[in-house]
Amino acid sequence: MNITAIIPSAGSGTRFGGKKQTKIFDNRPLFLVTIKPFLESELINSIIIVLMEEDCDRYRSEIESINSSKPITIVAGGKTRQESVYNGLISVDKSSELICIHDAVRPFVNKKLIQKTIEAIDKHDGVILALPSTDTIKEVVADQIIKTLPREQIWRAQTPQLFFKDPLIEGLELAIKENIHGTDEASLLERIGYQIGFVKGSPFNIKITTKEDWTFAESIFTFLNND
Repeated sequence: MNITAIIPSAGSGTRFGGKKQTKIFDNRPLFLVTIKPFLESELINSIIIVLMEEDCDRYRSEIESINSSKPITIVAGGKTRQESVYNGLISVDKSSELICIHDAVRPFVNKKLIQKTIEAIDKHDGVILALPSTDTIKEVVADQIIKTLPREQIWRAQTPQLFFKDPLIEGLELAIKENIHGTDEASLLERIGYQIGFVKGSPFNIKITTKEDWTFAESIFTFLNND
């Protein structure tokens, strides 16, 4: 099947204090580190990078200089991640049947994780990576604990998240119409009845959200490359 990877890279980085996706990591903007396994994977046919409008021209020559036989398209993002993913989605070639969405700020994705999601898609409408929670999870209101949630039923979602194109379009367009803002694409399909499966992710596949995460990511990079 023809698979397009969409890499949303248009966040403003409010909690980080700046744009994480363009901060230099391993001598390159972070989003260019992240796309490497998608360039190398034999299962991915094309890549769409969604950047802030102001960054499209800034990084165009660097992206166009990538030595790859795969089409790489640059698309301007929206005000939210959801809008950015949709902008990428409507730019997908008609031949693409599956859409693989991955956060630009998860630089430790690898070809094996990409492959795991693809291998599981035939049983579901979509597949995500997830990890079981090792913490006890509390539901709270203000400063009051309401209840403790059963840990064995709590899994932490990661990306890549893989979906058949038509259900993904339906989920995003309905969300836009109804002013629903999901925290990931899977939630937008779950709410309208699509079946989303999961495969086990990796503890290294962290999302860089805060400056503390960046420091942690540097440690992971050192560990993974210390051979």
